Amino acid sequence: MTSGDEVSAATSVSVPGGVSARVRVGSGGARRWPVPGGRVGSPVVLVVAGSACISASAVFMKLSGTNAGTGAFLRCALALFVLVPLAWREVRRIGPRSLRHQLMDLGAGVLLGVDMVFWAASVLTVGASVATVLLNVQVVVFPLLARLVSGTRLSRRFMLMAPLMLAGVALASGAIGHPQAGSDPVAGVAFGTAAGVAYAGYLFLMRLGGGRKHTLLPVCVSTAAAAGTAALMGGLWTGITLNPGWPAWGWLVTLALVGQVLAWLLITSALPALAPNVGAALLLLQPVMAFGLGMAIGERPTLTQAAGCALVVAAVWHNSRPRRARYPAPGATAGTWVRRRRPGRP
Repeated sequence: MTSGDEVSAATSVSVPGGVSARVRVGSGGARRWPVPGGRVGSPVVLVVAGSACISASAVFMKLSGTNAGTGAFLRCALALFVLVPLAWREVRRIGPRSLRHQLMDLGAGVLLGVDMVFWAASVLTVGASVATVLLNVQVVVFPLLARLVSGTRLSRRFMLMAPLMLAGVALASGAIGHPQAGSDPVAGVAFGTAAGVAYAGYLFLMRLGGGRKHTLLPVCVSTAAAAGTAALMGGLWTGITLNPGWPAWGWLVTLALVGQVLAWLLITSALPALAPNVGAALLLLQPVMAFGLGMAIGERPTLTQAAGCALVVAAVWHNSRPRRARYPAPGATAGTWVRRRRPGRP
């Protein structure tokens, strides 16, 4: 499994949109990689561009002026105009997906719809910049789900990181410290936490159904289920306006095509060319850029909220750092391991 000082292994990386990409891990840095349509581009540039698209989603949602149910339903419905033809082409090319996995995709889509409604409510309650950071609570919830369902052990690093992450969420929302004027920190943290929990469940189900040859069809099915769930939740809670008028239509179309479809295409085409720790670090640009974009449209988080956002990002980054590989020492007895040094390092 080793060649010189290189370690390569196959692993999975969860990316926005719920797709689990099979990633080949190596010691090499970014390299040029083929992307859809036959063009070639730097995977780092593509992931950064995809992260920028996702970062702008909360701003698009806020500028649309629609309520949470309307925004969540219409963004999913509009995205289907692009996803359905792409998924149809995939089915014609490689055949249908099994019923069992399609049912998993539907279940994941229901959770995605719940996530989108609560996420939109969080954007409208605490602002675009803070809401994007609050969604990272899924980093705490996802390992707990894996522990409950599959018995996966929780790492020591996670046990140390989780309390810091939750403290950062409380600071970022304004539940602790000084909230942004006009925001509702209690409702914001409740909506943001609910969105993060639902999103973690969505990722977990998509991971269980992943590892197959289909990539577009699961996203299309889950998006359709999310649209139905958002319509039901929105209809019962906030009401849904099917014709929000202009400029709301323009912002919602941009949200669906840029923040959802384009971001997914960019990120999933580039992540397989990057080591998981590099991809995870680049995806952390999302909350950072969202914070800046929120301030660009007039949001003014307080210093304690900014500190909370920084704490959340730092905790996620620390948890995503790879562990240094250990190898048997040459000629050592069984159970004796050493850390392999990089070339040129004493």
